[in-house]
Amino acid sequence: MGTLYVVGTPIGNLEDITLRALRILGEVSLIAAEDTRRARVLTTHYEIHTPTTSYFEGNKLTKLNVILAALDAGDVAVISEAGMPGLSDPGYELIQAAIERGHRVVPIPGPTAPVTALVVSGLPTDSFLFLGYLPRRKARRRRLLHELAHQPHTLVALETPHRLRVGLADIQAVLGDRPLAICREMTKAYEEIWRGSVSAARAHFGESQPRGEFTLVIGGAAPEERRWDEEQVRTALRDLLAQGLRRPDAAKRVADLSGWDRREVYQLGL
Repeated sequence: MGTLYVVGTPIGNLEDITLRALRILGEVSLIAAEDTRRARVLTTHYEIHTPTTSYFEGNKLTKLNVILAALDAGDVAVISEAGMPGLSDPGYELIQAAIERGHRVVPIPGPTAPVTALVVSGLPTDSFLFLGYLPRRKARRRRLLHELAHQPHTLVALETPHRLRVGLADIQAVLGDRPLAICREMTKAYEEIWRGSVSAARAHFGESQPRGEFTLVIGGAAPEERRWDEEQVRTALRDLLAQGLRRPDAAKRVADLSGWDRREVYQLGL
């Protein structure tokens, strides 16, 4: 019975790979790769000749049995397009299925964009929440931000270039003008680490079309922000009512998040 190796690969610079990862990729019988083209760049550079098969968001369920059959016959390595598999990338379902079938699952640690961005952000690193990609839809994105508005932890999120501006607008509207760092194309030739306030970020990235993949590191709520002001309560309540929640249910949810009494929130909504 084979072992599934969960292998971290570079997020940009090909030199950011461990000797152990290179050895494992050369020894396994199959590499399941999110992007076979990116995998080919890596394996060609390091003269690794292991057979590679695709395993990405669009085929991860239909390909599952094929990869599990390969695991029954020998060792398999799963790699994402960049970074650690399973972190906002395919891998979770395969890892879960391998565990259920009794296969050994071994992590081969490597670079990961969220932690890389966090440690260079200049924001607190002692506690943080990783959000993955912010929701595409405005209502869901705002709902998530409302739920996090009173959290003291640093927030780390991924964002695509075409949604960066609207994401920053919602962050400012819901969380306020917090400090943040925006990391783009980390470890690559055009690496950019921008630090400032949300409003300054909107001005900076509003001047030209954003390019590349972005990691946002957002400061947590300051002590005085952990109880929402009246405008935040009204905005959250209005958003929930617009989504079809009954007034009592919306008031209770906002109260749980904001530090306000439920009856106070209900009265604001009348």
